[in-house]
Order: sequence, then C-alpha cells, then structure tokens
Amino acid sequence: MKTIIECCVSASATRVCGLLPYRNYSCNSMLATCSASSSTTRRTLSLSLISTTFSAFIFSLSPPSSSSSSSSSKLPFSKFFEIPDSGGVKALDLLDGSGEVPSDGDQVAIHYYGRLAAKQGWRFDSTYDHKDDNGEPNPFVFVLGSGKVIAGIDVAVRSMKVGGIRRVIIPPSLGYQNTSQEPIPPNFFDRQRLFTTIFNPTRRANGEGSTLGTVIFDIELVSVRHP
Repeated sequence: MKTIIECCVSASATRVCGLLPYRNYSCNSMLATCSASSSTTRRTLSLSLISTTFSAFIFSLSPPSSSSSSSSSKLPFSKFFEIPDSGGVKALDLLDGSGEVPSDGDQVAIHYYGRLAAKQGWRFDSTYDHKDDNGEPNPFVFVLGSGKVIAGIDVAVRSMKVGGIRRVIIPPSLGYQNTSQEPIPPNFFDRQRLFTTIFNPTRRANGEGSTLGTVIFDIELVSVRHP
C-alpha cells in the first residue's frame, strides 16, 4: 500500500494522497505534487482513496490559521466556492484536470461517490461498486444537458476538465426532485433508503428539507465524446 500512497496532502500530522493513472497531475492548492502511473489498480484507487481521505471535510474547509506556529498544521486546500450561475452548487477542486472541458450535447463519462448530507454523510452509491465482466469499475455515462441526471451534477461537470476531481455540495433545488433522476443506486435497499430520507414528508414538514435533500458528490471526469 505504501507504494500507492504517496506524499501529496498535508493536514496536521496526516499525509496521504490519491493517485490518478495515465497522466501526471499536480495536486490543486496543495504543498507538493504527485505523479501517476498507468496501473489499472491505481486508477481504481484514485477517487476511492481521495474520497475516503477527505470525508472529514465534506461541508467546508477552514483556511489556514495565521497564528499557527508550523506550516505543517495548515490545511493546504482552497475553500469551497460557489459555481457561477449554478443556483447554489458549491465546489472544491481536489485535482485539476488537464483535458478538455465538455459542452452541452457531449457524452461524458464520470466516476463518482454520492453521499447524503444527512445520516452522517452516508454513501449511497459509487461507480466503483459497478463492475464490468472483467471486474473493472464502470463509469457513469450521460449526455451533458440532457436532463438525465440531477441538475447539480450537470452544473458541476460542465466546468470541469477531463482528469479533474471535484467535490460538490448540491442543494435540494438542484438535487433529486423525483425518483427517476439519475444517478440511482442499483441496490434496492440503498435506493429506497435514499428516497425515503430525501422525500420524508414528516421531516420536511418539520423544516428539515434543506438537510435531507442536500447531496455531496465526489466526481472524476473520465472522458468526453463529441456527438
């Protein structure tokens, strides 16, 4: 495992990194750089490792304290920003991509980890759980701007570059509005738990709608195909 985890992120005394294969990336707003090989094993660990590593930073990241006595105790991350004209989607770029930016009508492939803001950040779905016949994770493919997915994912992917990884906090108005919007967990139990939580009428009536409907996605833009 030590050959896969390399020094790339420093937060207090913890130093970990997620790797992306096939090309070299510079860690966005971090203290060091990390390179990636073409290993398939490393690819399947990339978003998984990053997603796990940053799980404590789902909602916000505090800027480094100016009174800190040691630079190693500072958080070398940019703060979340609101994507312009998004309707309230907040994003944190964990890795900058080096490829092209998609446009409406393009077919895009992404890997993602989806979590609820409620239930202590419960992970309800991940493309890394969806395997092909060779046991490799299947990315989720959709046409940008088609309305197939929840609006917050459309908004987030539209300004990403291929190879980039972005964490987004999607408000209820741009999240799941009905049970037909994708991505939908293939597992029946997870799917029912997701929708029972988001669309819970009693808790919504108690004013919990903004919490129940907020979702967090870690998204890796894998590829773009033009029509």
